[in-house]
Amino acid sequence: MDTDLLRTFLAVARHESFTAAAAELNLVQSTVTSRIKALEKALGTRLLDRLPDGARLTEAGHRTAGHAHAVLDAERRLVEDSASTEPAGEVVVGAPESVCAYRLPRAIAALRQQHPRTTVHLVPAGTSETFRGVLDGRFGIGLVLDHAPAPSPLSPRPLGAEPIALVAAPGHPSTREEMTWAKLAEHPYFLLEEGCSYSDDFVRELERRSPIRPQITRFGSIEAARSCVEAGLGLSVLPAIACADALQRGRLKALRPPRPQVPLTLVLDERRWHSPTAEALLRVVEDREWPE
Repeated sequence: MDTDLLRTFLAVARHESFTAAAAELNLVQSTVTSRIKALEKALGTRLLDRLPDGARLTEAGHRTAGHAHAVLDAERRLVEDSASTEPAGEVVVGAPESVCAYRLPRAIAALRQQHPRTTVHLVPAGTSETFRGVLDGRFGIGLVLDHAPAPSPLSPRPLGAEPIALVAAPGHPSTREEMTWAKLAEHPYFLLEEGCSYSDDFVRELERRSPIRPQITRFGSIEAARSCVEAGLGLSVLPAIACADALQRGRLKALRPPRPQVPLTLVLDERRWHSPTAEALLRVVEDREWPE
């Protein structure tokens, strides 16, 4: 069987959209449609329900997706094992932006020093996206900052805990008085977009413990949120490591932390084959010292 049919099918299943799958695979939509029809004809069953708002896996489609992953894993294993015993090739890692920016670069540098032919692609992703990405094979490895347990059949491997800081500019009114939850709710917040566990947890706690609904602006990057806070426009909840330089230089001041630490967990799908590059990166990541 042409494995391109399987790759196309999994892309449609992942996005629940023929259009999005075509964009990911750099194909025209008619090619995606013809490949899905060819696969359904070869297997003698309908794999996807075409609906007005997208495409959904049928029961047979769910079964086929599992087999398709296994076939493509076997193909990758054949190619990589036959080419060399030395780790080479790429692995995609899904992780929160702060982990991508501040925690993983040194691990990747250590990997490249040991195995120069390896490549690691970092994809900033929230908890739910990381879980989905590992399950559907987009991410070979996932890291999450969250108290939420990994869904079955993912295997969690605790690494440590990330300290979280509630920060404001030194001249902000919040730094001149003791902050109760009610007073905290009076100030504007610049937080990471929904799906960031520590931001979402803080908002839920703030809304639960204060009668005032806080003013919240969401950003897709730590840099944007931190810059607004440094300008004195409001407060933010960020990993302490992302604020360390600004705190040291006096551009930010730490207030009472809403939650001192958030667990940092590595997640894998143990049912899947992991390339030599992925295995080498796992060893490097797990051997590093992470904050406790």
